[in-house]
Amino acid sequence: MAKICSGEWMNQLKDEWNAEPEVSNALAEIGFNSVIACGFKGDEKPSGVFIVENGICTRAGDYDGEAVDWDMRGTQENWEKWIKKPLTMTTMGLAVTTGKLKFATGDFKAMIKNPKMAGPFVKSFGLMSKIGGE
Repeated sequence: MAKICSGEWMNQLKDEWNAEPEVSNALAEIGFNSVIACGFKGDEKPSGVFIVENGICTRAGDYDGEAVDWDMRGTQENWEKWIKKPLTMTTMGLAVTTGKLKFATGDFKAMIKNPKMAGPFVKSFGLMSKIGGE
């Protein structure tokens, strides 16, 4: 099992993302392009990166200094919890409000208000449960 937010883990997430039409196709419909990073609270930089072009993840791996549009951070314990029980729209809002899920970069409020982005974003957390992590 891959380490959460590692390059290997991000590549596994890439495969799940691209295979899930409710994520990749839905984001392709709105021409979604973004560089998404994730990692751990307290770390200077994110661990992994995920590059999306027209809804499709074209590259994923270890973070290597890329300029990111989204940088999500959580504790190891919280990432593990979210992988076991994926966030919903409600629990994601609570995680952000309570600081368990931190957006070091990116406008969570604007994204969550846009159903064409929010739905696929929440579904992406469900994909994490398919790959697990340690």
